[in-house]
Amino acid sequence: MFENLQDRLGSILNGLTGRGALSEGDVSAALREVRRALLEADVALDVVRSFTDRVREKAVGAEILKSIKPGQMVVKIVHDELIEMLGGEGVGVDLHAAAPVVIMMVGLQGSGKTTTTAKIAKRLTDREKKKVLMASLDTRRPAAQEQLRQLGVQTSVDTLPVISGQSPTDIAARAVQAAKLGGHDVVILDTAGRTHIDEPLMVEMADIKKKSNPHEILLVADSLTGQDAVNLARNFDERVGITGLVLTRMDGDGRGGAALSMRAVTGKPIKLIGVGERMGELEEFHPRRIADRILGMGDIVSLVERAAENIDAEKAAAMAAKMAKGKFDLNDLADQLRQMQKMGGMGGIMSMMPGMAGMKDKMASAGLNDGLFGRQLAIIGSMTKAERANPDILKHSRKKRIAAGSGTDAADINKLLKMHRQMADMMKMMGGKGKGGLMKQMMGGLAGKMGLGGLGGGMPDLSNIDPKQLEALQKQAEAAGLGKPGGGLPGLGGGLPGLGGAKLPGLGGGFPGLPGLPKKK
Repeated sequence: MFENLQDRLGSILNGLTGRGALSEGDVSAALREVRRALLEADVALDVVRSFTDRVREKAVGAEILKSIKPGQMVVKIVHDELIEMLGGEGVGVDLHAAAPVVIMMVGLQGSGKTTTTAKIAKRLTDREKKKVLMASLDTRRPAAQEQLRQLGVQTSVDTLPVISGQSPTDIAARAVQAAKLGGHDVVILDTAGRTHIDEPLMVEMADIKKKSNPHEILLVADSLTGQDAVNLARNFDERVGITGLVLTRMDGDGRGGAALSMRAVTGKPIKLIGVGERMGELEEFHPRRIADRILGMGDIVSLVERAAENIDAEKAAAMAAKMAKGKFDLNDLADQLRQMQKMGGMGGIMSMMPGMAGMKDKMASAGLNDGLFGRQLAIIGSMTKAERANPDILKHSRKKRIAAGSGTDAADINKLLKMHRQMADMMKMMGGKGKGGLMKQMMGGLAGKMGLGGLGGGMPDLSNIDPKQLEALQKQAEAAGLGKPGGGLPGLGGGLPGLGGAKLPGLGGGFPGLPGLPKKK
């Protein structure tokens, strides 16, 4: 997501921040490159033009050219304008209406409407504790109604029983009535799509809208269609009147031009983005966080939210108890690797860490990718219970058997064991006596940097924290210099345990502030 734009803008702006003073020519040259980068990212021409004009207007002012750090001021202006272009503040799905709140999903065929309907239903059920009813109005596509029913079973969300022969408008009316009788809070109508916009489609959408009176009309668009998605949004808005956008397949689009253009061109907020195939891989669209990611400033808040959703608190607590004793076996290592996979793998985590976005390519070229995790888990899975608990008993004959069972070789097993030894040593340091162990010192230092001094034993439990507090935490992190490109996290260096460089908590007891860190004794 936004990888191309991130790389281009990162190199352009890094060139500015390294300069002692900036002339008007320097700013103009940089803006030409920014303009080219945005056009290559498939951002609409008129959006690019207005963006660069606004940045130029602010960046050639006297206060910039005479500023102590003019390069950083230009970065700040670009950052602020990016947020403005993406919509300022994030807007979620609006449920402030009399129950049942009707959400109508519209879009072309193949954009991911049915899957997105199920993802939104699951999100509202799990996060908002709403009782949701899903109804398929797609009578044309073969098995479309059966697909939604299967997704309903998969996500444990109610679906409207199918009655053959009914028209889409009749199904919509029946869905709203069934939701009222069933005590549902929300009803989501999954409408039919076409391969292109045509008059019968628009007439059908208008009839369904008239019959069901939806509170939200969400346009589902495939981000890979680029600028055509912008035209699609404009047409649907003129004929039906959409309230927001949902972009799917954002994980597969390295450019992201559609996301940058759609809000600016249509004036409609992007409410959600699909970042994967699984039911839980749907994120709220936060302009500030997306701008931070594009400029390589990381996205600590989203990382913490993702960690809070995926980390098992009981396992983390058990890990903390083991850490306190300085114990760390291969079962623990496997748990940590699975935890990282759940959070989006190494690439997903790196893209959200401040100043770490550039590490992804270096790590990939060194062979340190998510495929490595799979091989390491296969190796651990091929061991006996005794071998996982006590790796020291692994001699040549055992390694030969494990290599055959996991489809690897002795060198891979030796690398894994070396990584485990380094991590086990780190655990001993963290659980050590003296000044409270390495982990306590490290987390205490991070807490102090973020204005959370006095915590000593670590960061607060972020798994139950309010989103507004998370945003405040992000601002504290930025003020402390953690959100700047290349800022990194204090005391963490930037490496991963066993991969050379400094160590990063998260492979040893969770991320900062999550349940499982050793408490102050």
